[in-house]
Amino acid sequence: MELAELVARRPFPAAGLLLGLTRRCPLSCAHCSTGSDLFTRQEPDAGQLERFVGSFTEENRPDVVMLTGGEPLLLPALAERLSTLARAAGSRTALLSGMFFARGGALPGGRSGALPGRRRRSIPPAVLRAIRSVDHFSASLDEHHEREVSRADVFRALHLVREEGVAVSLHLTGTGGADPYLADLTRAVEKEFGGQVPCLVNEVRPFGRAASWARAARTGPDPAAASPCSMAAWPVVAFDGRVLACCNQDTVDRRPVPAHLDLGHIAEDDWGTVRQRALESPVLRMLRTVGPAHLAARYGSGPRPGSYCDGCRALGGDEAVAAGARAVAGGAAGALLDLTAAMRGSREGAQGIVRRHGCAAYAPLVVAGGPALPGTDDRDIRWTTDDRSIR
Repeated sequence: MELAELVARRPFPAAGLLLGLTRRCPLSCAHCSTGSDLFTRQEPDAGQLERFVGSFTEENRPDVVMLTGGEPLLLPALAERLSTLARAAGSRTALLSGMFFARGGALPGGRSGALPGRRRRSIPPAVLRAIRSVDHFSASLDEHHEREVSRADVFRALHLVREEGVAVSLHLTGTGGADPYLADLTRAVEKEFGGQVPCLVNEVRPFGRAASWARAARTGPDPAAASPCSMAAWPVVAFDGRVLACCNQDTVDRRPVPAHLDLGHIAEDDWGTVRQRALESPVLRMLRTVGPAHLAARYGSGPRPGSYCDGCRALGGDEAVAAGARAVAGGAAGALLDLTAAMRGSREGAQGIVRRHGCAAYAPLVVAGGPALPGTDDRDIRWTTDDRSIR
């Protein structure tokens, strides 16, 4: 499964599922949205995760399961079991890693003749088994990750993963299309892999450790205009086992969860129940179709202070909004409305999705072989929120 295939499914409700395996991570990146560290012990119960993924059936399962964290490869056996269970039901799986296992420089070893001129560092066996079990492997790399794991070490490990026949990509972050670091890094990726490793490029958002220094949104949505939210499409299993309708980090972390974004808990609910709630909620349908600002302006008490996502969370206690959503987006008509919005959101493919939710200047890199476009502005993008990056 290539990166562009994964991203292209993002607007479709319940087409994907994000599993946060742990909040632990051996890295201490300055921009970490989850604030992860090696001593954080927040993670869902492994048995409950396995039961939840084991409830997938061939007729009722997500198309894509994304294993993330923290660092999911701190639990390689669990990652392998979850991927195996999901794939047995017909789902495809992907894993995002901070590449802690690659740091330390090259060591001798490996198959004779592989990677001529390079000294190899082998991947730990348990980690390699987990990587082999997934359909797609993505590595995080940016200025902050490089202080923890060098790009040379990351590149070396990605070569080894590619030799195993696993599709790979890079998840890059920077300060925007004019960031000289991103221009340098994307050129290095092109030189190293000849355009065969796609990149998903996002801007650093003011969450976690970056909350005090990352920039907020330049502009906000016009409440009178429809500003759909594709990030309310894929359920997310958070670090306490709660299942949310949104991957925004503040929403994932805050408790209690607003009622309209709460899809249940893996200790009590199976995938079929969670999927039904995600698909049939009139409020979620409206969020995916017109967005929270327009929904509040039309049915509620008007736009709320704060960010786009702050306004969404505030809808949880607004019964007028819930009633308005039921009137418009209930039943079969609402399902058709939801599907139409998803189709519209996917019309431009993976590149269009990244232009709307990621770093627009580098959207072409989501497809292998796409040209880097440093310096391209994003004036064609209607607005950019401070917290709607693609995960």
